[in-house]
Amino acid sequence: MTFDRVCVIGAGSIGSLCAGHLGRVADVSVLVRRPEHAAELNADGLTVSGKSDFTVPVAATTQADQLDPPGLIIIATKAMQVENAAAAIEGRFPDATVMTIQNGLGTEEVVAARGEWPIVSAVTFMSGTKESDSHVHYELDTATWMGPFHPSGTSFEVAQAIGDLFVEGGLKVEVLPDLRPAQWSKLIFNASVNPVAALTDLPHVGLFARRDRPTDLGHLMFDLIEEGKRVATAAGVELFEDPWEMNSRAVQQGSTHDDDYAHVPSMLADVRAGRRTEIDFILGSLVREAQRHGVPAPLSEGLYRLVKARDRSYDD
Repeated sequence: MTFDRVCVIGAGSIGSLCAGHLGRVADVSVLVRRPEHAAELNADGLTVSGKSDFTVPVAATTQADQLDPPGLIIIATKAMQVENAAAAIEGRFPDATVMTIQNGLGTEEVVAARGEWPIVSAVTFMSGTKESDSHVHYELDTATWMGPFHPSGTSFEVAQAIGDLFVEGGLKVEVLPDLRPAQWSKLIFNASVNPVAALTDLPHVGLFARRDRPTDLGHLMFDLIEEGKRVATAAGVELFEDPWEMNSRAVQQGSTHDDDYAHVPSMLADVRAGRRTEIDFILGSLVREAQRHGVPAPLSEGLYRLVKARDRSYDD
């Protein structure tokens, strides 16, 4: 199975990285919200710099009915925008496979409610910074984990074909028969790092793993992660990777005196931009799972309420 025509919905940093790299090996279209964004992509193509360095042509539009039928649709919006993305393609492209690539839990079910497409789930650790509507700087070239969303009847071979396409385009991928253990590892990692970054205005640096003194931030991070691991155990999930090790490994390049690694998590970027975060799909989903399984999660609940309060301040 091959995918010669790909549509990426959403052209933030992750969507742009996917569209750019896949544009090297397939015909790529991009569905965006703003006409000026589409116009710039159509005029200038999509440039990727940093870990990769190239420019590819893409066909961009704001209207789903203007798309040539794709074989693969990648929904790369933020989690709270997946509903609108799925609604845009509802009743269209019955022969397509849809891949979600969001943090947290539940976006696959949102897509499945809008159509009977085969669905592939993905979570990614790569990251980038948008320099303009047509330029993304590729910062972390870490892997994307993907696998079939089994309730949609997707086969492992379909997920493997998408993984092969990503690798051919120059991206790192690990395809798994069951994504749930990896999805939960990333969920617990994100449900700890993102809210703390959003509330402290700190990028993800060495402080997040430091536990030398009683007041060090690493103690809070460790306790949050342990709380999340207890929820995973109650949910019957054996984690793919230890989220504390993921946190420690990520920040080992940086410290309070070293700015080589200072990744700005997505929630911190949202807070700095004065917009609502993905808290409901990330930490909120973990809190709901804790409540469903009767697992006490006071730290997670406290952080969830604090970030929700910050989100509501933007509504006001």
